[in-house]
Amino acid sequence: MARETRRALAIAGRATTGGRRGRRVGNAVDRETFQRANDAPLIAADVGGTHARIALVGPAVDGAFAIPHYQKYACAEFPSLAAIIGTFRDTHLHAAVDRVALAIAGYVIDDAVVNVSLPWAVSISGLRSALGVRDLAIVNDFEAAAHAIGHIDATQAALLSGPADAVDGPVLLVGPGTGLGAAVRIPNAQRVLVLATEAGQATLAPDTDIEFELLRELRRRGSRVLIEDVLSGTGLANLHAAIRALRGAPALALTPAQITAAALARSDRFAEETVDVFCAWFGSVLGDLALLYGATGGIYLAGGVLPQMKPLLQQSRFVERFVDKGAMREVLARTPVRLIEHAQLGVIGAASWYFNRPANDAGVSRAGGSAPV
Repeated sequence: MARETRRALAIAGRATTGGRRGRRVGNAVDRETFQRANDAPLIAADVGGTHARIALVGPAVDGAFAIPHYQKYACAEFPSLAAIIGTFRDTHLHAAVDRVALAIAGYVIDDAVVNVSLPWAVSISGLRSALGVRDLAIVNDFEAAAHAIGHIDATQAALLSGPADAVDGPVLLVGPGTGLGAAVRIPNAQRVLVLATEAGQATLAPDTDIEFELLRELRRRGSRVLIEDVLSGTGLANLHAAIRALRGAPALALTPAQITAAALARSDRFAEETVDVFCAWFGSVLGDLALLYGATGGIYLAGGVLPQMKPLLQQSRFVERFVDKGAMREVLARTPVRLIEHAQLGVIGAASWYFNRPANDAGVSRAGGSAPV
């Protein structure tokens, strides 16, 4: 996710001609929304700074989402978001589609989705026109992912820490991707509420000697170091560069995937140290976020970075640093932390959010007007 604020929280249900706010509900899909979903195909899109994941989605007879077609695209290989969605449609549907649910990070300013990590601009009216859709519903990417949690089973989420079962309470979703996103899923008597947050934009706090040294090195690039400046895909590269500088090694630009691969292969000691520091620091920050948001219902980790380094994450000081919060240690030790290994999380979440809008809000989230954040 991008360095910029993920306030598409307001995008969910406010990207409308009249500016009405669509209501957000939980995972239960009733018969009416089932029928609405079967009337026409839905394209669900999860758009990040690096990849766009597109799916054709519809509820199946047994109540689970049916995904007959799914594809991942590299954003930089296409001239626009409309070109990606159009390619998916032409490849898999061979027909017009009347509605699109789009999960994306960024600001909505007037008619534009502003996300500095994307290789192209996104015009809401332009996208709607290019695709020829009646309903273009836009939701925050991590708000969508939080809606998907109810569709994830135990086989798709590896338990990293804590008991298998959690008490009923707020659930925190955190994901290092291009940036770092976070959302809180709050159950109540009537429906599940999802709060998108700005966690990646908070200032990063060091706790060990090496973290203080690295922070000083990182501050040479700017006076403020954000959480996602270190704990993200982009941050992994920043951290690797800072560690090489501290160790007196010449600069070597590697991608996050190359750093992770080198650490897994034990072929680069700087890459190994980078991932080790990353995992420990992430554990500490995650513990802080769990306390801040009262995540007694558990924590789910998502994003593209952690699954690639899963063996190293499990062997690191991640859990040790996560629970190392003094008097709150036992509280965190009783908080389940799971790593989601589900590539379709974002599209499932976008579809879950879309299908669960009340019938009288159908079409409310059409693009075309201002969507203030």
